[in-house]
Amino acid sequence: MLKFWKKKPAETAPGQPAAPAAEATPADGLAHDTDAVSLNHASPALDEALAETPPPPEAPAEDEAVELAAIAEAAAPAKRSWRERLSGSAFARGLNSLFTRHPKLDDDLLDELETTLITADVGVEASTALVEDLRKRMHKREFADAGALLAALRQSLVTLLRPVEKPLSVTGLKPYVILTVGINGVGKTTTIGKLARRYRDDGQQVMLAAGDTFRAAAVEQLKTWGARNNVPVISQGQDADSASVIFDALQAARSRNADVLIADTAGRLHTQGGLMDELGKIARVLKKLDAEAPHEVLMVIDGTTGQNAVNQVRQFRQIVGVTGLVVTKLDGTAKGGVVFALAREFGLPIRYVGLGETATDLRVFDADAYVDGLLPASLGQG
Repeated sequence: MLKFWKKKPAETAPGQPAAPAAEATPADGLAHDTDAVSLNHASPALDEALAETPPPPEAPAEDEAVELAAIAEAAAPAKRSWRERLSGSAFARGLNSLFTRHPKLDDDLLDELETTLITADVGVEASTALVEDLRKRMHKREFADAGALLAALRQSLVTLLRPVEKPLSVTGLKPYVILTVGINGVGKTTTIGKLARRYRDDGQQVMLAAGDTFRAAAVEQLKTWGARNNVPVISQGQDADSASVIFDALQAARSRNADVLIADTAGRLHTQGGLMDELGKIARVLKKLDAEAPHEVLMVIDGTTGQNAVNQVRQFRQIVGVTGLVVTKLDGTAKGGVVFALAREFGLPIRYVGLGETATDLRVFDADAYVDGLLPASLGQG
């Protein structure tokens, strides 16, 4: 009788040790091995972050390599457009609904447009000014129909934002010191991690300073971002003096010839006098090493907080001299109009906006793309 035998998988020869599993350990000389406080690789949060980038497998055969590359490319999420990211905002939905319900050009359309703008946190003054300008032009018969008014509204909004469309350049000064500020929960530490990734990918040598010594686990959170992006994090642990941590980080950045130093600070309410005064202290201490530091005071704002964001900027600007803004969480249900209110009220450069969770969703602010994402392309279209 014939017997059919299945081929058994290759077994390890006797006396031959099994190949050890690949470990996701940092390469020798990685910057984060020389932090003021070494990274705790036993931390579950850190292990999870490092696990996102598995070690490369052994070189496969040529055909297999091509196949694996194709699979990886297909699995990678495509970078979504501004319109895709912003279409779910209250501002975008309100404007789409407005022009769908009022395709006729008349005063009722303008009255409801003003209400929509105010509801979307554009602000009373800015909304009134925009609509009154459109109303005057309508009465002068500059618009043939509601579609022409929509185009004019688009241009007016772009004109309002264009002066604050100023990307941040970190070249020319070394190290370029960015001090990040903002209240708790706005996504400040996450923004720092995304900035570190952006600048590192641009070929800059980046260092981070864990100056948020007030919030529990904030230091470990920043270290996780540092390990993920392969950049050093200077820290002294929780409850250390924030100004001292950032001062030491600047010294380290200068000695290691780093290009960019991004310093985290404790999230604080604009009504907390003691913590706000600490920001002033940090700025003064930095100037002992570099009279021009910090070169950028970047305030991170939650796009869902609406008009309260205006009050936050007003207070932080008085204490620490904010020079640029990052508006986060604009995807999803954010109203989005606060960007226009900030532009009209302060004229501060909007450096970046957060349109999602991944590193590529921290976008350089683009006035045309932002307005295009909020307004319908034309009447009857999203």
